[in-house]
Amino acid sequence: MTEPPSTSSSVSVSGSVVAEKRCEESKGDEVSPKKPRLETCDRDDTENKLEARLGGILCCAVCLDLPRSAVYQCSNGHLMCAGCFTHLLADARIRDETATCPNCRVEISRSLATRNLAVEKAVSELPADCQFCGHKFPRNSLDRHVAELCEERPVRCQYNLLGCGWRGPHHEVNSHQQQCQHPTHTGAQVFSHLQKQAEAAQEASKTFNQIMSVLSFEKITFNDLQLKPYRTDEFIHKLFYETSRFSALGYQWVIKARLNDNQKDPHLTCNRFLTYQLIVKSKPSNPMTVHFMVLRGPFGDTRVDPHICQFEFTEGNTESPFFALPLPDSAECNKLLAARIIDFRLMMGMVTK
Repeated sequence: MTEPPSTSSSVSVSGSVVAEKRCEESKGDEVSPKKPRLETCDRDDTENKLEARLGGILCCAVCLDLPRSAVYQCSNGHLMCAGCFTHLLADARIRDETATCPNCRVEISRSLATRNLAVEKAVSELPADCQFCGHKFPRNSLDRHVAELCEERPVRCQYNLLGCGWRGPHHEVNSHQQQCQHPTHTGAQVFSHLQKQAEAAQEASKTFNQIMSVLSFEKITFNDLQLKPYRTDEFIHKLFYETSRFSALGYQWVIKARLNDNQKDPHLTCNRFLTYQLIVKSKPSNPMTVHFMVLRGPFGDTRVDPHICQFEFTEGNTESPFFALPLPDSAECNKLLAARIIDFRLMMGMVTK
């Protein structure tokens, strides 16, 4: 009988394969302690990339920055921050055109666009750098950190009322105040600074005193009015606003307003303001001096600073000059231009002679 073939060669081959596998497994075991550190690094990179990608997705389609307040979207879902959305509506009003989304050109308006609360909440959770210390904080807590908690936020010395002009980081204010020389100055040394403060306080109280004076007039009235947009009949149809006729102090009146004092191309500038004039429609028999002031009123949210104007109306002079509508900034002007109408209250007082 023939002997079966020897299996030593197959055993040796299989043994070498097993040995190679064990060698590879042992090598894998040697590098395994380094894996967690690589995973942590990859996780950090992934988070940073995710934040950057979300920032690119949730940014405003106009200014390409993350919104800081309300977020609006067109019917196709393109996002716009509140400032840019208002600016688009204001530009459309100035040019007498229909406002459109800068991405898809679909029509947008206060009624067609919607707030996106999910995006607003998501943006508020994204990190942002503190402008003073450089640390990252969620956007919804960054304002509080900057105003109250940041040790690098700039503060003034408590002796600034005496003329100390020091301004530095919060963590250094105590050491400075201990060495500040202004508390030891004589009255003559701080007199000039105190005099400037008194002048500033007097100017601030001037408007208040004027309002109290007008309220004491014999004839005084309040009217809740609406400025509506119109176009001139000229070749260039300029935008202006006008109210309906209203009765006050025994006469008929109208208020007209214009943008940037009838500047040629107001849509090409970001500096925008409104001026207004008061017109009496029924001619006065005797000269009369009228004090008037624009207020926010109960039916609008116009933010105006209190400012009293006055003008003497006569039979031959029935229109006051244009006075600046005291708005805080151009953004507030855009807000008014974007609205369909401008609601406000007019206070008027007349000095009888």
